[in-house]
Amino acid sequence: MEEPEPAGAAQPGLRSLLPPREFLSSRKGQLLLAESVLSFIIFICYIASLAASFMMAPLLEFLLALFLFFAYASKLNEKFKGLYWPLTDFLRCVTAAIIYFAISIAAVSKYNDGASKAAGVFGFVATIVFAIDFYITFNDLLSFLKQGSSDPPEGHKSEDENSDSDSD
Repeated sequence: MEEPEPAGAAQPGLRSLLPPREFLSSRKGQLLLAESVLSFIIFICYIASLAASFMMAPLLEFLLALFLFFAYASKLNEKFKGLYWPLTDFLRCVTAAIIYFAISIAAVSKYNDGASKAAGVFGFVATIVFAIDFYITFNDLLSFLKQGSSDPPEGHKSEDENSDSDSD
């Protein structure tokens, strides 16, 4: 006869939806979590403000950051090798930092309500977080490109190398 689980124990099905502790304690996990939370707060602030026309950018950034958070947490980047994940993440961070900086300046300077000012201030903080993320990702890209220039990965041999091996 099976013993019942304690009331505080999580169900195995629900537990699989939560990201692993190792990812949450990693730098990338913390940055993606901060980006998601900040984007959601900015989205809510823009909904409550006179600058509601700016709400689409934080919503899209929230959804993209949330997708990448769960993609990295569930190791989809290791399963789908066709997409170069750091480059995708780098482009997302660069565009997000530029967009947040631009709409934050507009929200703070053009609108006088408190929610617009709060969205602008959170937008400047999000700009800094996204800039930190794209700086770290850029360094990863550089190290990959330096390593890749000296010796190509197995699946990415040049045409010359393939033709040499075919002629033997």
